[in-house]
Amino acid sequence: MKNSIQISASIVLYKEDNVELLKTIESFLNTRLTKKLYLIDNTPNKQFENVFHQQDIEYIGLGKNIGFGAGHNIILEKIKNNSKYHLILNPDVTFSSTTIPTLIEELENNKKLAMIAPKVLFPDGKHQYSCRRYPTSTELFARRFQLFSRVFKNKINYGIYQDKDLTKPFIAEYVTGCFQLYKTADFVALKGFDERYFLYMEDVDICRKIDKLGKQKMYFPLEEITHVLKKGSEKNLQLFFRHVLSIFQYFKKWKN
Repeated sequence: MKNSIQISASIVLYKEDNVELLKTIESFLNTRLTKKLYLIDNTPNKQFENVFHQQDIEYIGLGKNIGFGAGHNIILEKIKNNSKYHLILNPDVTFSSTTIPTLIEELENNKKLAMIAPKVLFPDGKHQYSCRRYPTSTELFARRFQLFSRVFKNKINYGIYQDKDLTKPFIAEYVTGCFQLYKTADFVALKGFDERYFLYMEDVDICRKIDKLGKQKMYFPLEEITHVLKKGSEKNLQLFFRHVLSIFQYFKKWKN
């Protein structure tokens, strides 16, 4: 049956905090729409198997870590012609029951939109710069190393749209991947995320793919979510090298 549910969502899991994850799941399930949540478990021991039994949840245990983008792509065939909208969701995000319906209404009002994302806050209420211009190598380097951030402050501020009114909706170049709400048909047409990125930069990449599709992305700060944002690559050397590799892959792919 075509579009048998209104909204599907996918969360890729890997050694998550159970308390944070439960809050995220509850946020989605509290949405007053027909829905389906896919939990893609990348932990080798299928850590989250038999943990969540709600009717609107489908658990997919992979028994290995295939990466962020590839994990989300697992459900492409499941949502094709089955849901009208699809949400890419991090396991450390919370939001109100009105957030998704409001964003869907905005998606419907603009036929050029493929994806929409809300304002993002830290748990302490501070603003996260979740909508950005496509990064330059200099900007990424400066953001990573505090010593250089002051030297390239203007470039960094330009990258995070400090020249725009961030209280009003606008068409952004890219929005970070903690919460991206798509028209399912567009997400399927994009073939999901580029699986060459194991982790990091896949959210920037898919926004460029949306451009090539002739569609747009909207930053919509009239709705807001809370995101813990663990910044793993700043604390873990292995994740740091994965991040660097993804950056090289990104600029190699989009050098033209």
